[in-house]
Amino acid sequence: MNKEKYIAALDISSSKITGVVGILHPGGHVDIIAAEQERHLESVRYGHIQNLEDTSRRVARVIESLERNPAVAPRKITGVFVGLNGMSLRSLTTKVSLQLPDETEIDQDILDRLRRQALDTALDNTLEVIDAVDRNYTVGTIETTNPKGATGNRISAVYDLVIARPGLRRNIQRTLADKLHLDVRYMVTALACGLVVLPKEEKRLGCMLVDMGAETTTITIYRRGFLNYLATIPLGARNITRDLTQLNLLEERAEEIKITSGSAIPSSSQSNLNLSGVRLSDVAQIVVARAEEIVANIVEHITYAGITEKDLPAGIICIGGGAKLSGMTELLNKQTGLPVRQGRLPVYVRIDSPQIPAYELIQAVSVLYAGADLSDVVCLEEPKAPELPQNGEAETEVQNERERKRPEKERKKSGGWGARIRRGLTNIFVPGGDDDDNDLF
Repeated sequence: MNKEKYIAALDISSSKITGVVGILHPGGHVDIIAAEQERHLESVRYGHIQNLEDTSRRVARVIESLERNPAVAPRKITGVFVGLNGMSLRSLTTKVSLQLPDETEIDQDILDRLRRQALDTALDNTLEVIDAVDRNYTVGTIETTNPKGATGNRISAVYDLVIARPGLRRNIQRTLADKLHLDVRYMVTALACGLVVLPKEEKRLGCMLVDMGAETTTITIYRRGFLNYLATIPLGARNITRDLTQLNLLEERAEEIKITSGSAIPSSSQSNLNLSGVRLSDVAQIVVARAEEIVANIVEHITYAGITEKDLPAGIICIGGGAKLSGMTELLNKQTGLPVRQGRLPVYVRIDSPQIPAYELIQAVSVLYAGADLSDVVCLEEPKAPELPQNGEAETEVQNERERKRPEKERKKSGGWGARIRRGLTNIFVPGGDDDDNDLF
């Protein structure tokens, strides 16, 4: 990459739509020059777009707001990288192989053939392959993570296929491409966040990335530097909020109380305080019960991945709004015995839009960076300069303004043959035209 690239990305989650525009510089660092967000309640459920029309209107408003930003204008957003996440998203391990002539040198073409074979893995019609992430290769009898340049008569590879229901991608296509005429490129949000948020050293040691969203929690596990497991739990922070509505609260008020007074860790003493008719002891009991359920499900997926806590010495890294609940990271630490920390954007990403908290931009920014890093797609176009008329000289705005301000009689006197010719109105010479002099002056 030898020049700056303007990139746009969208994260369409179950609670909000976030759009960002950034500049990827030749050195690899990114400036986020614009960020916009619109919250919603019902348009997207469990990461899947349910209402195409409402979602398209909301996305259109986000795009228009981004384009009005002085750092973006007068450029127009014509394409976006969109993060894929949702309840049906998970990984499936597969192994593929190719028989080669004796002592064949492994080149990119052979690796591409292997990956296409993995992507073509047969699944039932309720699922589709979104991506294929290589884990390791075997050339001949030698296992390696870097097969290019090695020689052998056979190569095999283990891939983690990222799969989901076809409706996940199809509804995004219908919403953004068909309705808004945007060029859409897909990125798996969890993989993009793994690329941006997790240091390479932690992925080599072994770690878990937990994205606690509104209605889903996505788990990705890395070992020896590669993806090892991906799964999505249909539980999130909104489950806690909706549980609190049992206390005769509207969801907006329940969300506010959860943020200000809720904690995932039970208190050592029971509170007798009352907050606008709501007993804080009831709030604490509801929040703790649901938080413990979410954490128990997260911990269970360590077993599902076929590993133990000892295989994750770099610990658990949490992102998403649910991870900001008081006591949530402490509860994870207590249940696993692993170090737990909040995930952050790296130093090579700078945000110039401080009105939105950085932790709410992690997913969209990660999709933006991963898309820009892995492709040469252009997302923004500059408006074309106006073309000059082919006949005569273009009048400036000043000249036009002066003409409008001249008295009507004076304009008529100066509007004779010479003026008509200068304006390129040569049709007055066409035979059979109207010869009425009043039409010429």
